[in-house]
Amino acid sequence: MSKFKYYADKAKGQAPAPSKTVHTDFLRTGKIARAPENWVAEEKRYLTAEEVAERTGKRLDDAGRKTHKRLNSFHRKIQFPEIIFHKTLAQAPHLGYVHVTASKNDIDEHKGVTWGFYLANFAAEINSDMKEGEQFFHHVKPGYARMYFAIAMKNGEDGKSRKQVINTGIRDHGVLFKTDDPKLAMKNVLMLGARDAELKKIIEAIG
Repeated sequence: MSKFKYYADKAKGQAPAPSKTVHTDFLRTGKIARAPENWVAEEKRYLTAEEVAERTGKRLDDAGRKTHKRLNSFHRKIQFPEIIFHKTLAQAPHLGYVHVTASKNDIDEHKGVTWGFYLANFAAEINSDMKEGEQFFHHVKPGYARMYFAIAMKNGEDGKSRKQVINTGIRDHGVLFKTDDPKLAMKNVLMLGARDAELKKIIEAIG
């Protein structure tokens, strides 16, 4: 991936107030609102990769918290813990992903599977069956996009390590789902969290 240059806006005048529908807009479009002055400039002040990563991280964390709130508003019997942390891409710090929540449930024929749900502001292929030295994401598209995915996890190789690794024995090498559709992503996460047939019927009826 080629390296990017980033610059801040020094244009005069007030920045437009953030939309009151930013939460709904994100879940509908998958796009994270960005103030124009942070990214486009008449007079350029170049930003360091660290500055860009910090700004990206704040936006990702905010999107993660709002997405978590939306998930927990669906049904009182499906409540997920808020576990927000993000990571930006080293070669493109304007791109990154955020962990939204994690839970444990039976998946297919597997009992008590731990899984985590993420959203990203880029599109890529997921290399969950990666070997040492390989990257988790490959064929990353440099422009902004959207991607929602859930990963099955398990304890380390000795089965006792607190470090979690991808459980590649479940579904598509540990990838429970991946989509660019926010409605489908919500439906999939709710299904992963549903613990009885009645709740699953309610979720399946979501248009």
